[in-house]
Amino acid sequence: MHSELVKNWFGDKFSELHPLLQNLHTEGGKLTGKVNIHYGKGVAGIVGKRLAKKMNLPEEGVHQLKVDISHTNGCLHWGRCFNNQTRVVSLFKPVGNVSKGYWIETTGPLTMKLTVDIFEGGWYWRCLKINLLGLPIPLFLMPKTRAFKTVENGQYRFSVQFLLPVFGSLVSYHGLLQAEYN
Repeated sequence: MHSELVKNWFGDKFSELHPLLQNLHTEGGKLTGKVNIHYGKGVAGIVGKRLAKKMNLPEEGVHQLKVDISHTNGCLHWGRCFNNQTRVVSLFKPVGNVSKGYWIETTGPLTMKLTVDIFEGGWYWRCLKINLLGLPIPLFLMPKTRAFKTVENGQYRFSVQFLLPVFGSLVSYHGLLQAEYN
C-alpha cells in the first residue's frame, strides 16, 4: 500500500535516503534474514538478558528475523518476529517534519520521541524522550539506543544496540535482510 507519510515528513531530505530505503518506506514490504544477537559480559549481560526478555528477543546466537512494514491511519507500522515466535509491533507516528519534528514510537507500554539523522543514505534513529506507562523517564536512567538501517549490496543492514555508560553493550542484534515488497 503506497503512502507518502515518510516522504512528507522528510520533505526535501527524503532524496538523501538510499533509493531502496525510500521505496521500503513508501511502498511497505517484508524484510527477512538472519541476525546475530549478542549479550554483554558480566553485569551488562545480566541487564541485557532482562531487557531482551521484555523485548521478546531470543538467546544469544544467529536467529531468523522477519520485519513487516506497512502504513495505516497516519502511522508507520513495524512488526518484528524472531524465529516465527512472538511478534512485536511498533507504531511510528510522525509529528511535524524533519527540521522541526519527530516520530512517536509506541511499543507496548513504552513511548519514545525520536528524530532521524541521515548519514550516507542510511536512517539513524536518535532518541529525544522516553515515557513508560505515560510517565517521563530521564534519558540518563535508560539504556542508550543505537539503531539504524542502511543498504549494502542491495540488502538492508539492520542494527539495534542498547548500552549503559561504564558497562558498555547490554544487548545488540544486527544482520543483512532481504526485501519482499508489497
